[in-house]
Amino acid sequence: QLSLFRLTMKRLSSTSHSSVDSKELKKFQLLAHKWWDEEGEYSALHSMNDIRVPFIRDTLLNMSSNYHLGNPLSGVKILDVGCGGGLLSEPLGRLGASVTGIDPLEDNIRTADQHKSFDPVLAKRIQYKSSSLEEIVEECMETFDVIVASEVVEHVGDLEMFIKCCSQVLKPGGSLFITTINKTQLSYVLGIVVAEKIMGIVPEGTHEWEKFVPPEELESLLESNGFSVKTVNGMLYNPLSGSWSWMESTSINYAMHAVKSGVQGQSRPPGTLSEVESEQQPSATAGTAL
Repeated sequence: QLSLFRLTMKRLSSTSHSSVDSKELKKFQLLAHKWWDEEGEYSALHSMNDIRVPFIRDTLLNMSSNYHLGNPLSGVKILDVGCGGGLLSEPLGRLGASVTGIDPLEDNIRTADQHKSFDPVLAKRIQYKSSSLEEIVEECMETFDVIVASEVVEHVGDLEMFIKCCSQVLKPGGSLFITTINKTQLSYVLGIVVAEKIMGIVPEGTHEWEKFVPPEELESLLESNGFSVKTVNGMLYNPLSGSWSWMESTSINYAMHAVKSGVQGQSRPPGTLSEVESEQQPSATAGTAL
C-alpha cells in the first residue's frame, strides 16, 4: 500500500497536477535576494515572528511532557513548507528543533542556506531543500512531528492535495500550524488595496483574493483529511508600528493549529500527549513575548 501511494504521488507530481503554482513561483523569483532585508518587502513577515514563533513554541510545550531548558523544542522534527529565505526556520532552529525547510524556488533555498551558514549552531540544526511538498512525501512518510505552513496556503495550486501531503509526512498525533489570510471584503481592502496598492507593504500582485482561504473552508478540509482543529486565532498587522498582535476576529489574517489523528498501535511524537490528555492541558499563551 505504501509503495502504491508513492507511485501515485510520483505520477501526480510528474504531471502538471501539483500543489505548486508556477505563476506564483515567478512572482517570488524576483524577490529571492530580499528575504533578510528587515525594512524591505518582507518586513511584515520578519515582525510576524514576534507572534507566530511563541504560538508554535507554547502550543507544542503545552502538549509535551519533556522540557529542555534553553532548547525547549529539542528533539522535535519540523518541516517548514514554503520556507522562503528561512525567516521562520531559523528561530525554530534556535529553540532547539531539527528543521527541514523546503521551497520549490532554488533561489530562495540559496538565500536561506547562505544566511544559515553565518551561525554554526543553525548550520547543524537546519537543512534546506529545493523541493515541492509532493517530492518530500516520497521520501519522508510519517517522519515529522510538526509541519509549519506560514503564509503559504494562499499561494498553492491545489489546497486539498497540499493538506493530504501534509498528513502523509506527519507522524500520528503530529501538529500542523498554518497562518494565512481570510477571504472577506475586509481582507481584500486591507490585504490588497491598502497593503499592495496604497502603502506598498508587500509588492503589488503578491496576493490574489480568489486564492484566499476562509477558516471554515480550511477547517473543513483538515477535518475531512484526518486532522482535528484545536485553535483558530485572529491576527492583526499594524502598518504604522510594523507590529502584529492577536485578536478575536479572524476577518483578516488568522493562525490555525491542527493535530493529525493518532492511529491505535502507532507511536506518537516523543513527549506529546494524546488528544484527550492535551485537551485537559491549559491552552497556549499565544502572545507570550520571546
